[in-house]
Amino acid sequence: MDGQSHFQRAVLIPHKPVETTLNTIIESLADRIKSAQAHGAPLRIRGGGSKDFYGGLLQGEILDVGGYRGIVDYEPSELVLTARAGTPLAEIESALKERGQMLAFEPPHFGSTTTFGGCIAAGLSGPRRAYAGSARDFVLGVRLLDGKGDDLRFGGQVMKNVAGFDVSRLLTGSLGTLGVLLKISVKVLPLPVAETTLRFEHTAADAIALLNEWGGKPLPLSASAWRGGELSVRLSGARAAVDAAVTQLGGERLDEAGATAFWQDIREHRDAFFSTAAPLWRLSIKSTTAPLNLPGNQLIEWGGSLRWLATNADAATVREAARFGGGHATLFRGGDKSAGVFHPLPAAMLAVHRNLKRSFDPAGIFNRGRLYGAF
Repeated sequence: MDGQSHFQRAVLIPHKPVETTLNTIIESLADRIKSAQAHGAPLRIRGGGSKDFYGGLLQGEILDVGGYRGIVDYEPSELVLTARAGTPLAEIESALKERGQMLAFEPPHFGSTTTFGGCIAAGLSGPRRAYAGSARDFVLGVRLLDGKGDDLRFGGQVMKNVAGFDVSRLLTGSLGTLGVLLKISVKVLPLPVAETTLRFEHTAADAIALLNEWGGKPLPLSASAWRGGELSVRLSGARAAVDAAVTQLGGERLDEAGATAFWQDIREHRDAFFSTAAPLWRLSIKSTTAPLNLPGNQLIEWGGSLRWLATNADAATVREAARFGGGHATLFRGGDKSAGVFHPLPAAMLAVHRNLKRSFDPAGIFNRGRLYGAF
């Protein structure tokens, strides 16, 4: 197979947009940015709008980047995919699945319009995150327009390309406050050969203890979720390893269709737990922290380190509970955003954020207040 050309080995994407059209899109975006900078007019970067609910209150005129789309390069043998920011996330996952691969951080969609750029800008990861890594861990390189309309590139398409201050990963989860993502390269992984979900009946406290115990053993865990007295764990990997773990752990084995639907519902917040009128908080804390002594309902993920809390408790109370658990709390959906959506930063860290914002977006036009009210 050494004689194969690059084009024979790569996955070719049909109907590739004309390069001149793509350049026109970039030029148009850059012109909008330069005009906004000159007038101090805020811009709201938008791909598919599936995560408009996330972060601070939306401000500014919409800067639509959904038209800059398409998979640029995908080498299954190299485990690397590069795509434009406006590419539908579903299109990327479909191309990967055809070659037996996946985005290992299992990003949530929250709707059919979600884009690749929005996925990286939000930096959210799904059930597999605690065992495979976060979205940030898989980003290799990016191309973006900064607040002056300059076309910048950071990183590359191989892990060893990363050196010094890793700007590519810094942009992951920045919610568009630093620039307009144009193109992203990510590392992908093979789909597991075997996968099984087990279910147990446990209290929250017992579930947390078990998850921490199992986390210290050589078990092929790839997801966990507790809610309403039921603990579900997913095992992924080689068939022999999964079968051995099933024998060791016991529990009720879910059928494949039921297990797939369950984890998708957890990832996409379609599970009944998320159907609540109460504000939804996301707490990232130590995995050994006891069940939260707060009013409302709780769902526990990521081996105990991610706690979803649907509660009417005030922000100060929730954030104090997160601080006590060694972590932080985010108002994920609903509620009063006036107290800030994300956990307040220490003064030193806030200064770093301000400096980064000033470097990438001097006029402060991108997604104002989406991360923190100060910028």
